[in-house]
Amino acid sequence: MLAVTVFRNPDGKLSGFQFSGHAGYGDAGEDIVCSAVSMLSITIANAIEKFTEDEFQYYAVNEEEGFFHFRLKKVSADSGLLLDTLLLGLKELEESYGDHIQIQYEEVP
Repeated sequence: MLAVTVFRNPDGKLSGFQFSGHAGYGDAGEDIVCSAVSMLSITIANAIEKFTEDEFQYYAVNEEEGFFHFRLKKVSADSGLLLDTLLLGLKELEESYGDHIQIQYEEVP
């Protein structure tokens, strides 16, 4: 099961995300659920870096363990919209492949 944690500030704004594990939908390199989450997450992180001036931190990208952590230090309107877009895609994946991906929310300071 691929575990996705979406971070929210106390005001309810999304401030980042983390995923860990593997979906187990298919063999390594052929797992469409892992591929979709990876593509969404990395595209959003890259878009925030390229199109905003927001500062962020990210931790290990490890394909074998399947781990990626991305968190904004301060959320602008632009990065907030990008994170909302990410969540929309993740929810759609969870709706279609709920046995392989689980989204949880964590309030962070």
